[in-house]
Amino acid sequence: MLARLKKIIESQQDHLIRGGLKGIEKESLRISSNGSIAQTPHPAVLGSALTHPHITTDYSEALLEFITPPFADSRETLQFMENIHRFVYANLDDELLLAASMPCGIDGDESIPIATYGSSNIGKMKHIYRHGLWHRYGRAMQSIAGIHFNYSVPAALWPVLHRMEQSSQPILEFIADAYFGLIRNFFRQG
Repeated sequence: MLARLKKIIESQQDHLIRGGLKGIEKESLRISSNGSIAQTPHPAVLGSALTHPHITTDYSEALLEFITPPFADSRETLQFMENIHRFVYANLDDELLLAASMPCGIDGDESIPIATYGSSNIGKMKHIYRHGLWHRYGRAMQSIAGIHFNYSVPAALWPVLHRMEQSSQPILEFIADAYFGLIRNFFRQG
């Protein structure tokens, strides 16, 4: 990766590195005032968990997921996530969002409500899929909240890199291999 970066800089193409898109997907459990997992349905005021582009549920009805669009400027990504949080908190009534990733006060698997998405075919499929996860892994395991960082390299960089490295791979294969290399390096260095 360092050799690749060095080639880009030496060829004065480093401007192509800037502007990669960054997005965040953040999960948080809704909890009641006594610290237990919320038993209430997904708040209607937050929009449909099935179709809202930025506020949905993950495994549980109580496990909210906030999704930013991808932005080139990290500050915009963080500001968008802050705005989602402000909107949700303003509409949660007596519930809170758990900051920790591990499930809060639960009373066994049955106390964790599986997410529902309505009566449409896609909504039923999403619910059935989560029902299967319960049997495979248990509800508590599926209720661990996480955060996902999404990053995409600027599209203009790929053809330049492809030519620089004189790759014989088709461009889409080259891009896929480069992303997998990026992921391996992230895990190795992270």
